[in-house]
Amino acid sequence: MINLIFEIACICAGILLAITALDRLDGKSNFFNNIAAKLKPFNAVIGFATLIIGIIYILKIECIIFGVVGIACGLLLLPQQLTKIPGIGNSLLKASNWLMPFKVIVGDAALILGVLGLFNMNPFC
Repeated sequence: MINLIFEIACICAGILLAITALDRLDGKSNFFNNIAAKLKPFNAVIGFATLIIGIIYILKIECIIFGVVGIACGLLLLPQQLTKIPGIGNSLLKASNWLMPFKVIVGDAALILGVLGLFNMNPFC
């Protein structure tokens, strides 16, 4: 069950993070923009899901790449909420700012790994 939640969260995070690249694929239909607009209110929920479950996946040695992508998605989706965490909030914000140039790459990776995971074809977990 946690696998399915993580895969769906990664797909949603991938769409939110890689919307600039995905927008070029759909032409004038605005398919991905419509999906991203519907997902935007759930940005924090998706970010926390990918971050927390990504940390859990890091503990499984065969799922480490999937976990790292999930953590990166969580850091990129939650920059404002990360500062509220006492003790490590500023460090997490710095990590989020450092990852920002790679936002589309992380989003594409999350989208691909999430879709592959839904079809049980994920080579990294």
